[in-house]
Amino acid sequence: MNDRQDNGIEKAEDTLVDNGTEAIRIRTPALSSEDARLTYKVIESSLRELWEVVDNLSAVLPPRPTYYRVTMFGSSRIRPGDQLYEDVKRLSAELAAMGCDIVTGGGPGLMQAANEGEHEGDVLKRTYSIGLNVELPHEQESNPYVEKLYHHGTFFSRLHHFVQLSSAFVVMGGGIGTTLEAMLVWQLIQVDHLRNRPLVFVGEQWKALVEWGHAYWLSSDPRLADPQDLAIPICVDTVDEAVHVIRKNLEDWASESV
Repeated sequence: MNDRQDNGIEKAEDTLVDNGTEAIRIRTPALSSEDARLTYKVIESSLRELWEVVDNLSAVLPPRPTYYRVTMFGSSRIRPGDQLYEDVKRLSAELAAMGCDIVTGGGPGLMQAANEGEHEGDVLKRTYSIGLNVELPHEQESNPYVEKLYHHGTFFSRLHHFVQLSSAFVVMGGGIGTTLEAMLVWQLIQVDHLRNRPLVFVGEQWKALVEWGHAYWLSSDPRLADPQDLAIPICVDTVDEAVHVIRKNLEDWASESV
């Protein structure tokens, strides 16, 4: 073995690549503090430019969708047989029978209930059950009722995809993730980034959230929100009421294409 070193390049001892030739190891000196600072500045500048591109692309609104899609948010912890699971499945089945595609996070719990309901309600085979999955530290496989699956590496891109796809949003019982999704849509409607897309809150949990907003956002001095902001979510008690809200919006949506 030749131990010669040339220009900072050293042959790695006893190391071969597949074609039988000797591999080499290149010694790279550590960056000085000044070089590291300059490298970071280049990365930071590039990220700012990348975000500007993303913002510009996001400003391009998609054409009016050919299909009416309802996104359903809810907990992944609810199991088949639970009353809430069965309620969501029935809600989704009725929406599918009306011709609505169903969009979920594609995972277990109420996401599975919604996708399963679409499967049962789509007797004419005219709607899709769509799942937007996200990479998690604990592997979350898609549920077996998803017909069209998209994978996301971040919650940011996944949330943006929900917004891009959906004509309406229904929020069922859930925890932190469901609350994040609901609040994002709520704010986008508030700032007029979303129009004519109902946000339906089903159940006492979300009524309590709106009441909390009244207590803390509107009662402070100065106010932290306007009264009309608290009227954005349509709060209902039952899935039957949610169906009624979506049906009315679907009829309005369909009439726009006439």
